[in-house]
Amino acid sequence: MVLSRALIVPPAILLAAGLVAPLVRVLAEGAGGFDFALLVDPYLGWRLAWSFIQAGVTCVLALAIGLPLSWALARFDFTLRTFVLRALMLPFVMPTLVAAIGVLAIFGPHGVAGINLQDTPWLLLYGNLFYNLPLVVRAGVDGFAAVPASQLAAARTLGASRVRAFLRVEWPLVRPWLASALCLVFVYCFAGFGLALLLGGQRYATVEVEIYTLVAYELNFADAGLLALVNLVASGAVALAYAWREKRLSVALKVEPLAPQKPQTLAEHLGLAAALATLAFVSFAPLAAVAASGLAAGWDVWMGLWNEEGRLALFNTLRFTATTALLAGLFGVAHALAARRSVFWRAAAFLPFIVSPVCVAFGLLLLYPEFTASLPLLIGAYLLLAYPFVAKSLAAALDAEPPELARAARTLGASPWRAFWRVRWPLMRPALSRGLAFAAATAVGEFAVTLFLSRPEWLTLTTLIYQLLGRPGSAAAAQALATLLMALSLIAFWLIERQAAHARTR
Repeated sequence: MVLSRALIVPPAILLAAGLVAPLVRVLAEGAGGFDFALLVDPYLGWRLAWSFIQAGVTCVLALAIGLPLSWALARFDFTLRTFVLRALMLPFVMPTLVAAIGVLAIFGPHGVAGINLQDTPWLLLYGNLFYNLPLVVRAGVDGFAAVPASQLAAARTLGASRVRAFLRVEWPLVRPWLASALCLVFVYCFAGFGLALLLGGQRYATVEVEIYTLVAYELNFADAGLLALVNLVASGAVALAYAWREKRLSVALKVEPLAPQKPQTLAEHLGLAAALATLAFVSFAPLAAVAASGLAAGWDVWMGLWNEEGRLALFNTLRFTATTALLAGLFGVAHALAARRSVFWRAAAFLPFIVSPVCVAFGLLLLYPEFTASLPLLIGAYLLLAYPFVAKSLAAALDAEPPELARAARTLGASPWRAFWRVRWPLMRPALSRGLAFAAATAVGEFAVTLFLSRPEWLTLTTLIYQLLGRPGSAAAAQALATLLMALSLIAFWLIERQAAHARTR
């Protein structure tokens, strides 16, 4: 018990000083400068309204596309089905800049589709779907897997058509899963920054972009604080709805799932093909476009990246990622071990997931102005966003740990340290590696916090790509760097899948 209390101290200090205190400072700034006239200002009013609209429309589109797609993946067996289900994780580890460049490579001014969607709302909506459709599909597949095969068979035996069986048996059971996923989709889209900055343009940028503009270019902290307050209230309300849904889903029943079947009829074959084509278009086409544009950039462009600026960005990205991963491992292990018997501390690890990085960076600037140009503050912000992945992964592994193994080791005379090292640590190691891979992917692609807190000498790949996109004639160099960034993220994805496969074969 004493050790558990001691272990929670470092992550508790990090959360209090790096998240809670800055958010309180942002709330105070917003409340202090509260002015109703600001909210009814046509320009800021449109920013707020569009933030809600694009998040809501993305939820509707993700549900409309994701529901039939997840049903097809859950009910039909086909070659590469396991690979497709694993690849759904790929967008999660992709930096937002890579996704934005991929979207522009398809529907930008010189896109391969031949349709220029720049300065339209569709560009941002497509980018939102790239990230969030897999989230809805994964939740839908899990929800359909929770449908008891006996209930579905009984409905069909009693004469219900496939549509009626879906509406009366499957839909009521899968609906909570989808509702939970859609809450996350709304929060991610409402608080999104990188995609809105690059794909929204002047008219369709969101309130997160406006906060960044007010702070970085106008030093208008009062208006930025008020917008951040509105952002926090909206995101917090939806996050509470998500937590309520997750709590209800945690009471899961043991069911005998319906095994996927090979498609039999022509209509089933066509339906499955349409579902896979839709998934490829939304979630994988931007990545293929990035790879194609990067490879087509030419050898001269690639060699030109190996200049002082490029080497500095690569060096900083690698050292920031390595430092963040190391610290995330230490803080994540401490948090997971200390939170085993505390629901409060377990829930605290989710706080960085529901607060936008822009609000965190803004709060850090307000609270610690004397440390604005300090590297520890930047690394601390990276750590705050990355270590919850380790804590979350380890907490799940600890829950699945058979308690009798450690007790047997102690009964046979092993000391507490030896029982931990020889019994518990080998069981924890795959989850730790998986969490570290997610943490590394987060650090590699981090953009919002870096843009707020970074200095010129701390240039990273993401900030260099953003700078190149603003320089005339540097689009090819930006695409080549995005390809390099995507390759680093794919390494993280490979590590995640390698550890997941290792855990499944144990």
